[in-house]
Amino acid sequence: MSQTDVMPGCEPFTHEGSSTAGVLVIHGFTGNPSSMTYQAQAFADAGYHVEQPRLPGHGTTLEDMMTTDWTDWSGEAAAAYDRLAERAEQVVVIGLSMGGTLTLWTGLERQADPKLKGLICVNAATAPQGEDVIAMIQEMMDEGNDVMPGIGSDIADPDVTEIAYEGTPLKQLMSLSNDGLAPITGRYGELKVPVLILSSTDDHVVPPENSAHLRDTAGGEVEFVTLERSYHVATQDYDRDLINQRSLAFIERVTS
Repeated sequence: MSQTDVMPGCEPFTHEGSSTAGVLVIHGFTGNPSSMTYQAQAFADAGYHVEQPRLPGHGTTLEDMMTTDWTDWSGEAAAAYDRLAERAEQVVVIGLSMGGTLTLWTGLERQADPKLKGLICVNAATAPQGEDVIAMIQEMMDEGNDVMPGIGSDIADPDVTEIAYEGTPLKQLMSLSNDGLAPITGRYGELKVPVLILSSTDDHVVPPENSAHLRDTAGGEVEFVTLERSYHVATQDYDRDLINQRSLAFIERVTS
């Protein structure tokens, strides 16, 4: 597989809706659009415009991802927002894990845009790794390691498997923490648009405290939903229908 070949099922998704509103759907770190296909299709079925990008380096090969960083991922999120805003009068952004980080970053970057109506975060990473974890990652890198075991497919449902890389690239993980999260974790009070937070009580990738931090610091209206039956990739897990129901209700409310 060459660096430009996308794994089957991991392609980006664009939908021309009948509504005036659109939804930007952003996947997570080492994942790809397939982790949120269920949500993107539900939004499309409801008549919304949908823009679901494949972040650079994702859905291809781990080696491909190791040539990218936060600048690439956030750049594609911004470009996808612009593509959606060209055809939608109102925009809601939803993201899983690092996609949630990018959702919050987008909210801060576009908070002056009257089209932006709301943000939805599913098990979002909202704070940098702790100093002890950063030190451990740095030590691994100093020892010549580029990759640690993968974080994909943290799903309670035994019949579902996430398509994700088998490894986690360390330099890219550091970029997410240092370049992506560190600059925004203290800025959520600036967010005035409504925020829907969906948080798994049992998450083996992003501690639930991340969602609590966002809930406690966001500057606007917050709706908090606990996902009691799902692990980290809740968008593919037992609560996937609950996520769709609450997200669709939120989107309809903030765009009506």
